[in-house]
Amino acid sequence: MNISIVIADDHPLLLRGLSGFLTSKGYNIIGSAEDGNAAYKLIVTLKPDIAILDIRMPHKTGLEIAEACKKNNLTTKIILITFDKEQELYNQAQTHGVYGYILKEFAVEEIETCIDHAINNKRYFSQEIKTYLKANSVEHIIEGLNDLTKSELKIVKLISENKTSQDIADDLSISVRTVDKHRSNIVAKLQLDNKPTSLSIWANINKDYL
Repeated sequence: MNISIVIADDHPLLLRGLSGFLTSKGYNIIGSAEDGNAAYKLIVTLKPDIAILDIRMPHKTGLEIAEACKKNNLTTKIILITFDKEQELYNQAQTHGVYGYILKEFAVEEIETCIDHAINNKRYFSQEIKTYLKANSVEHIIEGLNDLTKSELKIVKLISENKTSQDIADDLSISVRTVDKHRSNIVAKLQLDNKPTSLSIWANINKDYL
């Protein structure tokens, strides 16, 4: 086994613990960092097979590193470890092409399985986080959809089909400006981040409820 790995976590004890554990299992830890900038530089310079990153780090988060790796076509596969159980972070991880997403409290039990999946070009998202999010999100999703008007529901459904504002305007015989106003109202009602992609991500992930 000669899988090269870079690890980054701003908690030194967790960093040393995970590095020591993986080294004892025969993995090749070629670099470690305690902040996001240092971690990204290691990935660019050393080109490891895998980078195991804490989501929340100074200077660059694990998600920002994953986004930068995808944007710059770096081949390193990103695995994120976190204490966070937020739907938005989970959604962003999927959007940025992350190969693994596991909770820190289960890291020792799951990290080898996660690495094995990543090396074989398969994604591994911890069952615990999926179960938690499903239990806590379905009711929230339904409540959010119930707040939308019929017109807004139509627009969300079309967004889930990856249609642009112009496409939606053409389909519904309304102006693009009206579509954009509806989009703003939907974002507010669903309590989403006011980013250009937030509604599209939400609609794609929750299309089964539309």
